[in-house]
Amino acid sequence: MSLGVWCYGEEDYNGSVPMEEDEKTALYSAIQGFVGNWWNGSDLYPDPCGWTPVQGVSCDLFDGLWYVTALSIGPILDNYLDCAPIVEFRPQLFKLKHLKSLTFFSCFVSPHEHPIIIPSKNWEKLAGNLETLEFRSNPGLIGKVPSSFGSLIRLQSLVLLENGLTGELPRNVGNLTKLKRLVLAANWFYGRIPDNFGGLNELLILDLSRNLLSGSLPLTLGGLNSLLKLDLSNNQLVGSLPTVMCYMKNLTLLDLRNNRFSGGLTKSLQEMYSLEEMALSNNPIGGDLQGLEWHSLQNLVVLDLSNMGLTGEIPESIAELKRLRFLGLRGNRLTGNLSPKLATLPCVSALYLDGNNLTGELKFSGWFYGKMGRRFGAWNNPNLCYPVGLMSTGHAPYGVKPCQQEVSLVEASTNSKLGDGNFNQNSRLMASLGFPSYVIDGFWRFYLVQAKHLSLINITGVLFIIVFLLVNSCSATRPGATLMRDEDMSKKSEYIKPHRRLYETSFRHQNHIFNFLPKGAPLPPSGPSKKHNSIEN
Repeated sequence: MSLGVWCYGEEDYNGSVPMEEDEKTALYSAIQGFVGNWWNGSDLYPDPCGWTPVQGVSCDLFDGLWYVTALSIGPILDNYLDCAPIVEFRPQLFKLKHLKSLTFFSCFVSPHEHPIIIPSKNWEKLAGNLETLEFRSNPGLIGKVPSSFGSLIRLQSLVLLENGLTGELPRNVGNLTKLKRLVLAANWFYGRIPDNFGGLNELLILDLSRNLLSGSLPLTLGGLNSLLKLDLSNNQLVGSLPTVMCYMKNLTLLDLRNNRFSGGLTKSLQEMYSLEEMALSNNPIGGDLQGLEWHSLQNLVVLDLSNMGLTGEIPESIAELKRLRFLGLRGNRLTGNLSPKLATLPCVSALYLDGNNLTGELKFSGWFYGKMGRRFGAWNNPNLCYPVGLMSTGHAPYGVKPCQQEVSLVEASTNSKLGDGNFNQNSRLMASLGFPSYVIDGFWRFYLVQAKHLSLINITGVLFIIVFLLVNSCSATRPGATLMRDEDMSKKSEYIKPHRRLYETSFRHQNHIFNFLPKGAPLPPSGPSKKHNSIEN
């Protein structure tokens, strides 16, 4: 009995690793403000850092006592703390003085019925330890970012993502020099990007995308030497791309899509050797691609320069980007021929060149078109074509026409062959057997030009049909021929039956083989004439 008390006795356990009572009370009250008054922490979790842990709460020991170091509210983990429809930031939250991480995910979700504003005071009480502050996917979180966030000098990660926040970006955030991640995306922020953001020398990720930001890029951003990812897409930013971007030597992602940048592509881009993804699409940047040494960007995996008003030819040096997987140049005014070297990119899986003024003959292989499918986009280039010979492979580029000059040569050659005397003699001979000459003439014209579209089995089926019709026509018109008896008809049906599928397939493939006949021409005879039928009846 004494052994059991020593191992499991409450007094002994609490005495070994206690939790300060004020800390415990502050935790219970802070959580209750978000999940509702029904939540009675003292009963449900009498030892929140020990043997009755609370999901979303982490603790550490300081001077032999438990203190809360992380608090996550919302559906992040299993058995999460779910927010109530009406929530409040209670003052007790700011009494958790050892808090290092505070996260709210999908907690404030009613912007019209129950909007909530981030409190503007008391954040300085957490300045001694708070390193991570995140508000993610909270459409009911409205208002401005409190300037008191600038007091959180130990903050390394500030994420305000997909909320309903408004106003200008707070300049005080530029004072958080220990920041490594600054994400203020998908809110309603407007105005200019503060100049002092360029002083965040330890910043690795800067994401200000999907807002209403305007003005030009501050030149101070060139001082972000440690930056890995810069995403300013989907704003209203204007001006030229600053040349100081070349100082971002470690940048791997540059996303400036869907803005209003202009002034052409700056040559400083070619000095960003670490770039893996460059997305500048949907900006009226203009200019051409010839001025950059693309081969210097050997780490590029994604290059999207679509809808930028680019002119001139596509430089062959782009084919030297051996890691490139996605190349988007659609919706520009690019001209000239396409280098066949683009098809030699070993990793490319999407190549979009549609909506330009490219000309000439595509010299890519049928294997390339088969591999890419519609991920090779070259449609809406009126003067671009592909070799007729590709039609036989079944891998012609989608939306591109065959080269007309080659088609004309094929047709001319066909007409020459069809027009010689031997062919006409054969046609007359066929006609003497009871098959109209215009059918034979039309048949061979059709197949010499279009046989490349048919498979071998369909051609065989059509030939079988013609032979059958010829034999039937000859037997029906032969002098002294008698009508077919019932048993002969039965045998004939048994002969045709195994070939019915072949017959139907041939007709279905060409939507009736006799569609090529001259307009108004009758179909060839396919059985006994009306005269025979009338006699039989």
